[in-house]
Amino acid sequence: MADEATLAAYDSAAASFADDWHGQPPPSDLHAVVDRFFRPGTSVADIGCGSGREVGWLAARGYVAQGFDASRGLLAEARRRYPTLTFAHADLPALDGIAPASFDSVLCETVIMHLDRGRIAAAVRRLIDIVRPGGVLYLSWRVTKGADQRDGHGRLYAAFDAAEVRCGLDGARLLLDEEVVSASSGKVIHRIVAEKRGNAD
Repeated sequence: MADEATLAAYDSAAASFADDWHGQPPPSDLHAVVDRFFRPGTSVADIGCGSGREVGWLAARGYVAQGFDASRGLLAEARRRYPTLTFAHADLPALDGIAPASFDSVLCETVIMHLDRGRIAAAVRRLIDIVRPGGVLYLSWRVTKGADQRDGHGRLYAAFDAAEVRCGLDGARLLLDEEVVSASSGKVIHRIVAEKRGNAD
């Protein structure tokens, strides 16, 4: 499950976090990657959807989008801001209630660094598990060098190597693997796009 202090921070200050995220510049780089690799009109799960910003964008672009988050406070913000869209509670790495091969694409933007390092590979395996064969996983995380860190809110930023993520994607085909500065947050992130191979591959 998510780090308890991180989850408590999001639950206790959900409205403030939501205001901050929605006040940031649009994540044009993320949107460009989605447009490049996701197929319009298909189903997408946003795992760790926060206050729903990307779910709203995906729906406006014609995707059948659903949002999932571990924070009930952030889910309340998402439902308030996007009352016509679908949001549900789900916690990595288990993602209880989401069947394997449920979505054509999965988006998980800057979430896994809030997990204990020992849970990251399992979370990545579960993320690719809910993608349909031939579908795509977009996964990113904020890069932390050296030791794990916590910010002023108490949120965990785990330090881990990208190799640990790639290990969880064994059998998937990497389409993108890069470290960049986020156009929205201004933080250094690592992003991977992986295609889940079909049964015949």
